[in-house]
Amino acid sequence: MPNLSVTQIRIYPIKSLGAIHLQEAVLEPRGFRYDRRWMLVAPGTGQAPWQFITQRTVFPMALIDVALTDSHLQVWHRHRPADRLAIPLEQMTEETLPVQIWDDQVLARAVSAEADAWFSRELGFSCRLVRMPESTERMVDPAYAQDGEIVSFADAYPYLLIGQASLDELNRRLGTSLEMSRFRPNLVVAGGTPHEEDTWYQLRLGGLPFYGVKPCARCVLTTIDPQTGEKGTEPLKTLAAYRKLNHKIYFGQNLLPAAAGVLRVGDPVEVVERRPARVPFP
Repeated sequence: MPNLSVTQIRIYPIKSLGAIHLQEAVLEPRGFRYDRRWMLVAPGTGQAPWQFITQRTVFPMALIDVALTDSHLQVWHRHRPADRLAIPLEQMTEETLPVQIWDDQVLARAVSAEADAWFSRELGFSCRLVRMPESTERMVDPAYAQDGEIVSFADAYPYLLIGQASLDELNRRLGTSLEMSRFRPNLVVAGGTPHEEDTWYQLRLGGLPFYGVKPCARCVLTTIDPQTGEKGTEPLKTLAAYRKLNHKIYFGQNLLPAAAGVLRVGDPVEVVERRPARVPFP
């Protein structure tokens, strides 16, 4: 079997906006440091709290890029790079907002009036930027948690891993070359066979232990071209032919961390325990 290794590390500081590629990242319980600690929200209806916003419904979010410095996030629209918003990494107001992410409701803190105005102008509707304080603990689904793990503003789990071989197989079937960015992983691993990561239950990345707890169900967001913000039918149409189970389409493996540390590109991946894949693949 070919050696397995980490070839990419990505974080998405503001949920559903641009990715940042890192050579190394600090492993924290709710995800890599700075990964999805910020989120855009819009007012709910009636008594509902503030609702999370993603590319699923707001396609132009795909065109907002993010960079990380030692002290700030830099945010800009790809077509207007000179108009940049600088967000201090620890900036939060005292204003607390109840925010809804899928079935979860947690408390977040407003970041700044300047950030609210910038994003409202760029997206064309009123929205606010919030940050997850350390005091907020959003729990992982207890059906898959190992030890009461927590998660950031990510959809459901702290880490998402995809094997490069899995994307290569999809592109072979498509007859084209979709980018890995369509699937927004935190970790890309080289070596092995297509969808082999489905079977990884206990593994070590750079010596750090993880659990592979659930294949990742995919949605319409994967059909949005990250370069143009335009929506199509692929890759869900093709994936449905061989990665569909119980009306859901799966691609990638959700991970839970079992230790803290630093992970680096090039670190080896060791599979300690395998379990049968939930989604059969020949």
